[in-house]
Formats: sequence, structure tokens, C-alpha cells
Amino acid sequence: MGNLCGIDEAGRGCIAGDLVVAGCIFTQSTDIKGLNDSKKISEKKRSELFECIISDTLYHIVTISPQEIDANGLSFCMKHALLEIQKSLDTEEYLFDGNTNFGVANLPTMIKADGKVLEVSAASILAKVTHDRNIIRDALQYPEYEFEKHKGYGTKHHVAMIKEHGYTPIHRKSFKLKALEATLF
Repeated sequence: MGNLCGIDEAGRGCIAGDLVVAGCIFTQSTDIKGLNDSKKISEKKRSELFECIISDTLYHIVTISPQEIDANGLSFCMKHALLEIQKSLDTEEYLFDGNTNFGVANLPTMIKADGKVLEVSAASILAKVTHDRNIIRDALQYPEYEFEKHKGYGTKHHVAMIKEHGYTPIHRKSFKLKALEATLF
């Protein structure tokens, strides 16, 4: 069995929807072709790879709601998720994509690891597909926001929809955008 747990997140910069953090360890039999940074793979290919990853690796996915983020702060939630992954996937070595480990011991970081280290690429895909599936599910409940198009990120269109319709329960009220400063919750 491999000893590296790759970790990545999706949705950290969103103004709506869940934050998803995933960890992934390859087994001796893991042989998945086409892994890369999830942002560099088509949605269809990500979904195909997601199925391969969950059937051929050890993994753990943590989903954090907008309400949890608003109540505890993004950094606290990231740290909690990273600690949960370490507890759930006990191994010799961890690697988190990015430049900060949110104060978690024994968690080295690497910028752009999601495109360089296969275990982190796999975690990136697990996190992105889970995040996107959740926000698309939410889009059915709030069709006027067109979450399926912007996935909860603060695009001009999304901001315009908030100004027109107000916030939903899946919006992160703690995430401040200058374009929304005058908008009431």
C-alpha cells in the first residue's frame, strides 16, 4: 500500500455552497490513467475518474456547510477537515495542495500539487466532483441563481442574481464582496 495521502479542497473561494476537502491514498493495485488538476479536466472526464478513484483507492471526503463556515470561519473549518482526514486516513505522509496547512501538524504543502502529484490530483477530483454535484443539487431548489453555471463562485451573474433575489440558505453570509456590501441578508 502507498504511504502518501494527497489532500485538496474545492469551494474554498465560493460565496455559496459547501466547502469540500478530500484525501486520497493509492493502494498497490491503483492504476488510474488521466489524473491531473481537476480544473484542467472536463466535467465528463472528472466524473469518470471520480468513479475510478472511489473504487480503487482509500479516500475520505469532508463536506462543510455554508452554515458551519459562517459560524466557525473558513480557516477553522479547513483545519477541522484536514484533521478529520488525517484521523480517517492514517498514513506515514500527507501532502496538501496550496501554501498553508491551516496550523495542522505533519501536513506539508505544495503549490500546484494537484497537477504534480497523482494522489493530490485524485483528491482534487474527489473534492471538485463532490462540490459540483452538491451545488447542482442545490440549483434544483434555487433555479433562479443558476448555480449549475457558476458553481457558487462570485461571478458577475451570480452577484446580479443575489442583488435581484437576495440570499439563499446556501449562501455564505460571512463571505464579503464589495459588490454586495449594500445587500441585506
